[in-house]
Amino acid sequence: MKNQITKLVANGLYKEAINLYSQLLSSSICHTKFTFPSLFKACAKLRAIPQGQILHTQLIKYGFDSDVYAATSLIDMYMKLTLVDSALKVFDGIPQPNIASVNAGISGFSQNGYHVEAFRMFGLFSGSELRPDSVTIASGLSGCVNINHGVQMHCWAIKIGVEMDIYASTSLLTMYLNCADCVSATRLFELVPNKNVVCYNAFISGLLQNGVEEVVLDVFKQMLPDKEPNAVTLISVLSATANLKNVKFGRQVHGFIVKIELQSHTMVGTALVDMYSKCYFWLCAYEIFKELGGNRNLITWNSMITGMMLNEQTEKAVDLFVELESGGLKPDSATWNSMIIGFSLLQKEAEAFMFFRKMLSAGVVPSVKSITSLLTACSSLSSLRCGQEIHGYIFRTENIIDEFIVTAIIDMYMKCGQFPLAQKVFDQLEVKYDDPAVWNVMISGYGRNGKGEAAFEIFSLMLMEKVQPNSATLNCMLSVCSHIGKFEKAWQVFNLMVTDFGLTPTPKQLNIMVDLLARSGQLDEARELLQLIPETSASVFASLLAASEHFSNAKVGEEMTKKLSELEPENPVPFVILSNLYARQGRWDDAERIRETIDERELKKLPGYSTVGVT
Repeated sequence: MKNQITKLVANGLYKEAINLYSQLLSSSICHTKFTFPSLFKACAKLRAIPQGQILHTQLIKYGFDSDVYAATSLIDMYMKLTLVDSALKVFDGIPQPNIASVNAGISGFSQNGYHVEAFRMFGLFSGSELRPDSVTIASGLSGCVNINHGVQMHCWAIKIGVEMDIYASTSLLTMYLNCADCVSATRLFELVPNKNVVCYNAFISGLLQNGVEEVVLDVFKQMLPDKEPNAVTLISVLSATANLKNVKFGRQVHGFIVKIELQSHTMVGTALVDMYSKCYFWLCAYEIFKELGGNRNLITWNSMITGMMLNEQTEKAVDLFVELESGGLKPDSATWNSMIIGFSLLQKEAEAFMFFRKMLSAGVVPSVKSITSLLTACSSLSSLRCGQEIHGYIFRTENIIDEFIVTAIIDMYMKCGQFPLAQKVFDQLEVKYDDPAVWNVMISGYGRNGKGEAAFEIFSLMLMEKVQPNSATLNCMLSVCSHIGKFEKAWQVFNLMVTDFGLTPTPKQLNIMVDLLARSGQLDEARELLQLIPETSASVFASLLAASEHFSNAKVGEEMTKKLSELEPENPVPFVILSNLYARQGRWDDAERIRETIDERELKKLPGYSTVGVT
């Protein structure tokens, strides 16, 4: 019986293993302590708490509860079922814990987020014959997301001499990358002497997770002479290639995949479809999709449909959707969302809503992303009726509490000119969000609708609620001030953001401030601020030049004309403006000199023209 159950569990047939045990429970077959570990594993995989607890009572009944091997498997099961207290009771009942049982406890604590308790278990090694090993280190690092705890485990690894053990070093790599410490991970990776494919995969997937795709490609190239990548490696590399839109490298990886005959592998083929789609080579993606044939799964279909939408091949996406249904597969939420989001991004509101209604009819719950995409489409097209339909659905399903959806609803009403409805949604929030996004949408919405004072009130309320403004908040406020001509208010907000909230203004924000100061006649202050901008656009210099003409400031006009002539040597307009400025001041000699400069440089001002339609 033990061999049969073990074999079933090894093949992933967990329910069958438990059913077999139940059938044989009342038989005369002798139960052994070796029967239970596989069954505990099956219960953990199935998240079957009642069955696991029944097996625990059976273990006690047959007197195997003190067996360290069976008890260790039971600890592991309870930890994976997040029943930490039950696992501890089992551990405390073991007369003489061995290294495996201690490792199971450490791993369980770590996986459940009890990293301090996991580290404390290392105290069991003090004054005992037990010695931690590489599995102990890996167990302590399991699920670790705190860099301080991770570094402590690294120190333990060095202390017991297993830092370079491939199992421990791979776990340490994963920990550093999960904590976004790519520098420490890279240093450790370079020190590991005999890297295997698992170690490479951990490093590559971690780098991908941290958004350093270029390094992923470099590591992959370093790997090739010594180790043969497997499917996991290639999927990560293709994902990095897709993010970089590096189709040339992607083709090389594709060639390698064909060489090692992995092109029919379902997930590798799906990754190729995704890569070519994101690089806008949809025909190549479609050819691979067709070649996969019977090896395609629902993820492959979803990837191809998403790729068609990304490449604006909406008719083909619809055809694939229909073909998917007729082929016996059932669209899941990802399939529906691909269609809805794709049409929404292409501002095809009618088609997006058609699929949204079909999805609801099919009993599929839309994702937050699909709802926000629909609301964004409504905002872009100022489609109030459709926006209200979505709002009604959200209200009926009580999804209004999600901050992303609330923000999208407010944005939709603001862009449709219905700011009272936007304010009503905002006021209905029982607890205002700490995330400044919803506040920013209110501020920018009021600014867009010409309600500057209301925008300032929202900003004041935001500060009263102790919500930390961000760079986007500053953008919104400067935009509002610019539209309604509140130059002093803009300067006040700008200083508040920089001094009180420690924001570093972006070049774009500095450009806006320069423009605002120039338009208010504060040309000297604008020039000082201009010095802080590393790369100033021609439009900012042009704004200052126009202001210098308006406020008759020849000094600033001369400086801006010089700057513009360096950036746009073929443009005569700055010289014309400066000449007009001199003329306005009665400096006719200077005006004539500038006109001569225009002639010497052979600069030509394009003449204005008008058109008249004749019917």
